[in-house]
Amino acid sequence: MWRMANYTLQRGRVPLLISLPHDGSFIPDAIAARMHPAARRSPDTDWHVGRLYEPLAHALGASLLKPMASRYVIDLNRPADGHALYPGQRETGLVSTIGFDGEPLYLDGDTPDSVEVQQRINDFWQPYHQAISKELADLCTEHGRAVLWEGHTIRSRVPMLFEGQLPDFNLGTASGTSCGATLQATLQACLESQSRFSFAVNGRFKGGYITRQYGNPEAAVQAVQLELSQLNYMDEETFEFDEVKARAVQDLISQLLQISLQ
Repeated sequence: MWRMANYTLQRGRVPLLISLPHDGSFIPDAIAARMHPAARRSPDTDWHVGRLYEPLAHALGASLLKPMASRYVIDLNRPADGHALYPGQRETGLVSTIGFDGEPLYLDGDTPDSVEVQQRINDFWQPYHQAISKELADLCTEHGRAVLWEGHTIRSRVPMLFEGQLPDFNLGTASGTSCGATLQATLQACLESQSRFSFAVNGRFKGGYITRQYGNPEAAVQAVQLELSQLNYMDEETFEFDEVKARAVQDLISQLLQISLQ
């Protein structure tokens, strides 16, 4: 394992890279001091996503990439030019000034300016994306192909982003462009074969920037995003991990990951 200043990469032995771009919750003191107290807790973190995926990555021999910093520092799953992922819909941005509740993150007058945004891109965004690019290239060189699995989690209800309750498992393939039709169909069939969890394919979450940017089936790189509803493995109010509930979630994720390697 290599530990960098802002991410960790554990290299595996199979053509699968699991990326967890919202796993980090660290906010540097100089940034936190300018934030509202509630924001310093980084409540919109993909809580425990690393805890869900780490044993699965180890068992499968997959590479695992995780950032250190919170998405409040910079959102690694947004384009560096700040363009919207879902035009016409409300969403948080590259260096967001609001949280998922629509409330401001920063104290009055303390939002980052363009110089600070560029510095965060240089310090956090670029190294993470360079790591993705290099690992995918190395996997393709070694195996002739690569699969990028984007692991995400979110609260089951986020009124600013979607109406009602989110399905339990939300599979995104950029509407079928980031992976081959066979892989998408096989993953969907796996979800359809079970009855415990609700699911959607290319619904509200079609895959973020990373899925769209790096998924290129013609170049032997397939990318899939899985957005999980947090109520299935944790308490959404206290952020406490529920090991009993999590086992069923991990079992299904494991099946999906194994399919991606076929």
